[in-house]
Amino acid sequence: MPARDIYHNAVKAALIADGWSITHDPYRIEFGGKDAYVDLGAERARLDVVLAAERGTTTIAVEIKTFTGLSVLTDLQ
Repeated sequence: MPARDIYHNAVKAALIADGWSITHDPYRIEFGGKDAYVDLGAERARLDVVLAAERGTTTIAVEIKTFTGLSVLTDLQ
């Protein structure tokens, strides 16, 4: 499993505050017989009307990156 980014908890808290439910932390994806990981999986109910009639859900995968290297070139590596 990959290491967490220094902003992982802040991004997670911001998603929750915006109404998202964290479904995976991390989100594992199997591709070509290999495992890959995205930092967070989240979903939020889509509301059709103000009376809270649920229409479905929106699902997202969130990859968090921090560029804290000594230079732009280091960050791009």
